[in-house]
Amino acid sequence: MARVPSIIWAVALVVVLAALPAIVPRYWIYFAGILGINIIAVHGLNIMTGYTGLLSLGHAAFVGVGAYTVALAQSKLGVPFYLAIPLAGLVAAIMGIAFGLPSLRIRGLYLVIATLAAQFLLNFVFVHWQSVTNGDAGLTVLPATIFGYPLNTETRAYYLILACDIALTVFAINVIRSRVGRAFIAVRERDRTAEVLGVRIVWYKFVAFALGSFYAGVAGGLLAYFNQFVNPEQFGLVLSVFFLSAVIVGGMGSTLGAILGAVFMTLLPEFLRGGGLAIGTAFGFDIAAILVPLRETIFGLLIVGFLILEPRGLAQLWKRAQQKFLTTPATIPITLIGKQGDNR
Repeated sequence: MARVPSIIWAVALVVVLAALPAIVPRYWIYFAGILGINIIAVHGLNIMTGYTGLLSLGHAAFVGVGAYTVALAQSKLGVPFYLAIPLAGLVAAIMGIAFGLPSLRIRGLYLVIATLAAQFLLNFVFVHWQSVTNGDAGLTVLPATIFGYPLNTETRAYYLILACDIALTVFAINVIRSRVGRAFIAVRERDRTAEVLGVRIVWYKFVAFALGSFYAGVAGGLLAYFNQFVNPEQFGLVLSVFFLSAVIVGGMGSTLGAILGAVFMTLLPEFLRGGGLAIGTAFGFDIAAILVPLRETIFGLLIVGFLILEPRGLAQLWKRAQQKFLTTPATIPITLIGKQGDNR
C-alpha cells in the first residue's frame, strides 16, 4: 500500500469538517465549536510546555484575558471582531510575558507555582474588578459580524472557529519546523548547554510565553463570541488542569498530539455522561451524580497513567497504529484479486 501524502489526508479532513453542519445534529455543532477553541488553546500550551519545557498551570487565565479583551473592546470601543481577536491574542501575549519573567531563573516545580499564582491573581481580577469586568455577573458579547452578516448561530460561528483552527495549526507547524522551534526544543532539553552553543534562552523563553499566551488569548476571544457571554467561572483552575491534561495525554512536543489530546479530553466528559446515563437507566440509579464530581480525579488518573504507560501520548499510539497498518501484509486471498493486482 503506497503511503498517501499527508496533505491529501489534511485536505480530506478539512472537507469533512466543512461539511459537518450538514451531517450532525445542532448540539454536536456547538460541541465541535468548543472543541475547535480547545485545540487552539492546547496548541499554545503545547508550544510552552511540550516544546519549550515551561510548565504552566495558568493557561486558563490567559484564555480569560483574551475573552475579556474581546468583550471590553467591543462594548467600550466598538472594535470589530477581525481586530478584536488579534487584539485579544496580543494582550494575552503581553500578560504572558509579564508572568513569564520568573522563567528566566526558575523552572520545573517552581515555575508551576509561579504560573499557578498567575491563575489565581488574574481570576481574582476577573471577579473583583467589577467596574471593568462586572464581577460574577459577567459581560455580554454581541455576535461577530462579517460585512454586516452576523455570526449569531452555532453553525456560522463554527466556520469562523474552523478557519482560525486551520490557520493557527499551520502556523504552529511552521514555527516548530523553523529555527525558533529548534531553539525551543534546545531550551527544553538542555538550556544551559543551548546557551553555551549560542541559543539566547532568555529571548526564546519570552517568545514561547508570548506565543503560547497569544494562542490562549485568541481561543478566549473566540470563546467570547461563541458563547456571547464572559464570566470568571469559565476560566478557573480546573480549565488549566484540563489543558495540561490534553497536552500530556496527546503527547508533549507534538502538534498532532495537541489536536488528539484536545479531542480526547473534550470528548471524555461527554462519553462519561452518556455512559453514566446508560448505566443509570439500566440499573436504576444516578451514576452521573458520582462521575461529575470525580471529573478532576479522572483527569489526574489519565495524566499519571499516560506518564507511566505511554509518556509520548496518543500521538505515539497513532504512529504505531499507522506503521502497523502500513506494514501489515495483505490478508486478501490472491484469487480474489485476480489480474488486477493489489489495488490497495
